[in-house]
Amino acid sequence: MIKKRYVLNFPPQSGDKPLSYQLVKEYDIRINILKAEVYPGKRGSLLLELQGTKENIEKGVHYLIRHHVICEPLDKRIHFQEEKCIDCGNCTAVCFPGALTMNKTTWKLEFDKNKCVVCELCIPACPLKLFQIDFS
Repeated sequence: MIKKRYVLNFPPQSGDKPLSYQLVKEYDIRINILKAEVYPGKRGSLLLELQGTKENIEKGVHYLIRHHVICEPLDKRIHFQEEKCIDCGNCTAVCFPGALTMNKTTWKLEFDKNKCVVCELCIPACPLKLFQIDFS
């Protein structure tokens, strides 16, 4: 079993289809909704954590794509300008999932994209505005 996080962008016409139900029923994928932005009749975006076999997750993602859902791995949507970071640690104070931590040996900021839930609290916390998250 593996876990993968995806940002899904749904077109307006997909609102009446039980797509997540099919992922569970047909592909044996566990779904954890981490964030949702839904605009009925317009579009929707979900941040999902999918858990299942690698093969089933791939099949499930292809199923969504066939239904005109744009599926993108989360790490392609988070932009952190690490090279400009001064390692002040402000962002670690607001990062409740622990994606941003200070290395206790080097005192350098470490960012684990796999733990990020796109809460966006790091954006205002960073004095240099080094975080950008494209969720739409």
